[in-house]
Amino acid sequence: MGKRSVKENKNAYQLAREEQGLTREAAAERMQYISDDRIEKIESEKSLPHPDEILLMAKAYKAPHLCNYFCSHECPIGQENVPQLEYKSLAEITLAMLSSLNTMENYKNRLIEITSNGHVDEDEVEDFETIRSHLDQISIMTQSLKLWVDKAIADGKM
Repeated sequence: MGKRSVKENKNAYQLAREEQGLTREAAAERMQYISDDRIEKIESEKSLPHPDEILLMAKAYKAPHLCNYFCSHECPIGQENVPQLEYKSLAEITLAMLSSLNTMENYKNRLIEITSNGHVDEDEVEDFETIRSHLDQISIMTQSLKLWVDKAIADGKM
């Protein structure tokens, strides 16, 4: 059995593995295609993980949030386009989603007005950006709900 890490600044991959009580050797056995040496290099940040390794880790560690972490922190495209999600309770997600949807209800008619002619006029840009921001929040809540469901499935609760 491997020794316990006393490293202070553990990355998300090491934390997820340790939350499952797995040594690097046990994790490597569970994933089959990633060696314990490779896991050490990823956890010590000597090497960046590949997307296929993240998928294996997420499944082996029952940690679907690792996919979002990788995309929002380590992938150059994701850093520009993927928001970092926080794992929240179902109640928090639901309330935030309903709040965002209620806000969008107020902007629905304005969005129709702005977009009905096929383009956004100069005097409509500010309102359009506000609406886009609220749509972004709905998207984040949708992704947060998906993350919650994926975690519940991984944990055998669904």
